[in-house]
Amino acid sequence: MNKLLLGRYVNGDSLVHRMDARSKLVLSFYFVAIIFLCNNWQTYLLLTAFVLMCVKFSDLGIGFFIKGVKPLLGLIVFTVLLQVFFTRGGHVYWSFGPLSLTHFGIVNGFYVFCRFVLIIFMSTLLTLTTAPLEISDAIESLLKPLKAIKVPVYEISLMLSIALRFVPTLMDETEKIMNAQRSRGVNFSEGTLMQRIKAVIPLLIPLFVSSFNRAEELAMAMEARGYRGGEGRTKYRVQVWTKIDTIAVILFAIVTILLFILRKF
Repeated sequence: MNKLLLGRYVNGDSLVHRMDARSKLVLSFYFVAIIFLCNNWQTYLLLTAFVLMCVKFSDLGIGFFIKGVKPLLGLIVFTVLLQVFFTRGGHVYWSFGPLSLTHFGIVNGFYVFCRFVLIIFMSTLLTLTTAPLEISDAIESLLKPLKAIKVPVYEISLMLSIALRFVPTLMDETEKIMNAQRSRGVNFSEGTLMQRIKAVIPLLIPLFVSSFNRAEELAMAMEARGYRGGEGRTKYRVQVWTKIDTIAVILFAIVTILLFILRKF
């Protein structure tokens, strides 16, 4: 299986799996919002402990998430390096032209790294414990008030659900194409940056062709099953707010209060 976990669903019966998809979706976005309130190591330590607790309640294992971060490690390192060498302030440890290594730069780089990893962990936790159809239903339910102003809520939720489901599918397809190219002698891990970019370009055409073919097959399958939009459709699985969701909201509220307290240190 491709290492990118974002967009995949792992069946289970943990506390997080049993939560209402609407609460998980809202709380995940809320977590992304409050993480930007962190301003010292105490606040980041608090959110790190909270995320690890959520991972523990999902019964998926921390190693599963660490492997999922690896494909995005290049982007994370690049962003961290920008913060480290272009942020000025505090004691200067090293300087060369426009680049400088300062105390504030190192601290900001560490904070950005923590922020990236925690957001990826929480986003991955959402998709691993929530089926794509449940996410689609949750989005539709949350956006339901917009129907009053003629917003196509059902179609929007369906598109988001399909796009989310296609992320791991396209990654798997990319891996297959890369393996086929490797069998023909193409090396994606050696050479200069320009050589690597040129090696990736031949992947784009077969990947686009495969994507359009899958989209056409999906459209034909939906048409064959008589799909005519969301008007008049009923739900097989009814979303129900449970005690677990209430406890989760209370925990997030407690974490938020502690976050504001620790911000003063």
